[in-house]
Amino acid sequence: MNEKLERIFHLRERGTDPKTEILAGITIFLTCVYIVAVNPAILGAAGMDMKALFWASALSAAIACIWVGLWANLPFAMGPAMGLNAYFAYYVCNTLGLPWQNALGCVAISGTTFMLLSIFKVQQKIVDAMPECIKHSIGAGIGFFIAFSGLTQAGIVVHSPDTLLTLGDLANPGALLALIGIFFTAVLVIRGVKGAILIGVLAVTILGVFIKDPVTGAAYTILPTQLIAFDNPAQALAPTFGQLTLRGMFTGPPEMILGIVFAIISFLFVDLFDSIGVLLGVATKAGLIDEKGNMPCAGKALFVSAGSAAVGAVLGTSTVTIYGAESATGISEGGKTGMTACVTGLLFLLTLVLSPVFLMIPSIATAPALVMVGIFMIEPLRGLALNEVSIALPVFMTVAIMPFTYNIAYGILFGLIGYSVGQIAAGKARQMTKTVWVLTAVFIVYLALDIML
Repeated sequence: MNEKLERIFHLRERGTDPKTEILAGITIFLTCVYIVAVNPAILGAAGMDMKALFWASALSAAIACIWVGLWANLPFAMGPAMGLNAYFAYYVCNTLGLPWQNALGCVAISGTTFMLLSIFKVQQKIVDAMPECIKHSIGAGIGFFIAFSGLTQAGIVVHSPDTLLTLGDLANPGALLALIGIFFTAVLVIRGVKGAILIGVLAVTILGVFIKDPVTGAAYTILPTQLIAFDNPAQALAPTFGQLTLRGMFTGPPEMILGIVFAIISFLFVDLFDSIGVLLGVATKAGLIDEKGNMPCAGKALFVSAGSAAVGAVLGTSTVTIYGAESATGISEGGKTGMTACVTGLLFLLTLVLSPVFLMIPSIATAPALVMVGIFMIEPLRGLALNEVSIALPVFMTVAIMPFTYNIAYGILFGLIGYSVGQIAAGKARQMTKTVWVLTAVFIVYLALDIML
């Protein structure tokens, strides 16, 4: 068995072993299993069937993870994208007024377009052409984005009507437990304990059984009444499977049609640049960047991301993409090959029969993992020439915009525009590649459309 795994995943070549890969896959899974509960809750606002959404979420994630693991041999988790699911339900369906079947059609079009770009290797060229300062700051920006997500998820950082953000109520047992979990996990990491992040997640989950949420009066970790739940796959998926349609999408008034076109472009752009951002940021941490600063397997990974978006639309969920935060947790545990992703995918399949067990993991248990990963990912900033404003400008824009707008794609967008402005101002415009010029122009047009609409 070990030799077969070696032939498929090249474990020794990347300095890893099956035990490490399995542990990394389990760690990733525990940090992203929440999606099978959260995604249906969000997309349900568009009038879609909740059980079908649960199945579509878990199945699309499983297919995508195993696909990227076997074909691209990368340790990345994939699943329905947070943010795009809210855009799908609350804007495209509820505000724009598009039926969810047509909204799935928009996702399918964007995913298919993404695949065509991949076939012509446009994505690989984009990844390779990214300036070094952008590549490094994307990783750090994702780190801050990840840590911010964990802090807000745990209630350690909360909204304030006066200062926008403020410290949460640490008297709240959930926030306090998450904070303890962060420091506990940090101590394990500092001491070099193997599986530190996974231990942190499990420890907070177990403690959550004995601590009650003052808002609901229930324990943070609610033990399931049953361990196994069986559903007929055909019946469970029937309400959403194959329901996407393009019929009637472009027959409304001009402003409606323009809104739909912009929605398709938004799905495409966010998926494309979120995926690129994750690849550039997380792949560096995994040691998958070559001596020239390029990622040879980026094309395959982006094709899988594109194809998974189309597959997800057929199953009945919004855009499926690469998970940066969650993938980074497994990479931090030593995951370096596609075996990590395959383990995560197989565990997603298990949720279909063991959903009561996996869904009991509370959000406060995954928050410490996200914060620790954010800490790990800020390291690349130390190698940048931040004393030069032409470099500091794009780095700052990338790192700041991601968490402040809660959007990885916007960080890349403003970062690259900032890079172009900095290079032109420094008299180095001739050093910019054609790809950077084209991307800068596209981003400016995208912003203009965003403002007009």
